[in-house]
Amino acid sequence: MSETLFQPKLAWRMTVLLALFMLVNFVDKIVVGLVAVPMMAELNLEPTEFGVIGGSFFWLFAISGVIGGFIADRAKAKGFIALMALCWAMLQFPIAYTSSIAAIIACRFLLGVAEGPAWPVAVHALYKWFPDEKRSLPVSMLSSAAAVGLIIAGLAIPMVTAHWGWRMNFVLLGMIGLAWLALWLPLGREGSLEQAQDEQAVRRARYATLLSDKTLLACIFTHFASYWSTALTLTWMAVYLQKGLGYEPLAAGRMFSLFIAVNLASSVGIAWASQRLMQRKAPSRQARGVLTAVATLVAAACYASMLVEGISPLVRVLVLGLGSGLSQAISYTGPAMIGEIIPKPQRASILSIDNSIASIAGIIAPVVTGYLIQNVQGSAAAGYEVGFAVNGMFLAVAGLVGWALLRPAISAQRNIVATTAYAQ
Repeated sequence: MSETLFQPKLAWRMTVLLALFMLVNFVDKIVVGLVAVPMMAELNLEPTEFGVIGGSFFWLFAISGVIGGFIADRAKAKGFIALMALCWAMLQFPIAYTSSIAAIIACRFLLGVAEGPAWPVAVHALYKWFPDEKRSLPVSMLSSAAAVGLIIAGLAIPMVTAHWGWRMNFVLLGMIGLAWLALWLPLGREGSLEQAQDEQAVRRARYATLLSDKTLLACIFTHFASYWSTALTLTWMAVYLQKGLGYEPLAAGRMFSLFIAVNLASSVGIAWASQRLMQRKAPSRQARGVLTAVATLVAAACYASMLVEGISPLVRVLVLGLGSGLSQAISYTGPAMIGEIIPKPQRASILSIDNSIASIAGIIAPVVTGYLIQNVQGSAAAGYEVGFAVNGMFLAVAGLVGWALLRPAISAQRNIVATTAYAQ
């Protein structure tokens, strides 16, 4: 029945709008990392202090994400997404006009609260338009749009900073957010694909049962390791290119865009491979679980290789881009596996719990890496590269956990048995 209700044109229009939503979301996240050097110089910040600013975005990101997910299970996605976008835009402007570290931290903290539910709510909204076997590619477009946003940011933000100063970036981001909202209000729609599906759509399981599921726990842990990679990219990659590898600001911006381009190519390749395997009727264990575990283990090797001496700066950027992209495999396959194993009325809340627990890495990673940068002895790059190796350690453990525990078909059957009907 899902195929007969599938509306490709509307579904892909919503995919484009939500992809732009995630593009804005990730540029909002990365901007502080890309203006780190002039911001630290102007405000006299030590690396650990800047790590606090970078990490403040995630202080309540996890809690707001969980709350937002439970709201999204019961509310229409269109209005909720519009409210988030308005908050994002309005919180950019104060940073452009203050020199108070406390005010900057407050704005980034509140931005994190507003952005906490963004990814799971966007995925949940998108799933209302696509059947299960067609979901990996559109979800990969959301994440790919985020990567495209990082490429654009890597090129544009250093240029804006060079011509008008680092503060102008926040003014422009506020205006871009308002422009997206002006598109979403008339064009955004609520998906209806699942409204006519069978009684499974109105059944729930106990949250204790769902949260003890091995596949879900493996998804969450692998996502945590993946998010550590994301946090390093957002907070420290641009600084590493300048202070660690010695690139000038504009050249660092171009190298950051190259890093994201490699990230994008590898991550989209994983999403495409997963969807092709699913469409060829491969078991989800292979098409999603094993593929994710292998990609995560290769990503771990890429990050750990930063401890090897004698690698040129360009090769380091390329290898880190590959590792970063492969580490994001769980961002595409994880929501698909969660959608496969979780009752539909509880999907948004579980997606939010997954994303929120994973995002705790965003609090820890910037500060831990800042400490390593400040205290590891050796070359200018030494602290950064030890930080990358720590990330590789997490990814290696996550890859092994994923290989052992990502078994969606078994989990789906277990959770279906545990469901009971409820009144709508």
